[in-house]
Amino acid sequence: MRAVSIGSDVKSGAGGFILPNARVEVLLTRPVQRQKGSFESRTILSNVRVLAVDQTYGQTKDNKAAVIGKTATLELTPDQAELIAEAARSGVLSLSLRPLADNYSVAASTLNTGISVIRYGVARASQAGE
Repeated sequence: MRAVSIGSDVKSGAGGFILPNARVEVLLTRPVQRQKGSFESRTILSNVRVLAVDQTYGQTKDNKAAVIGKTATLELTPDQAELIAEAARSGVLSLSLRPLADNYSVAASTLNTGISVIRYGVARASQAGE
């Protein structure tokens, strides 16, 4: 896996709700070549894990504190990293936050229910509940 950072702001980063370990969609918005002034958006990556979001505290015009993230670091395969690099050159990347329930379904589907038990230097597989 690779850690790849993309630019993010309040508009393109779901209003500051994207946090580490969240799952996101990566959207690409670019101009339509045959229609002047038109744009198209499409999802280029789905269910991507966010590793980190740089967050700094700032003040708004009303002197209220605000959390502002400018970069999101995503966990990607090498092929996905190349796709992001190409997409960043052709348009604007945005993140769309996935439902929290999706995080648990992904985690549950990747869990290994077996446990390796090592006794006296010999490993054996054990099933849950043994």
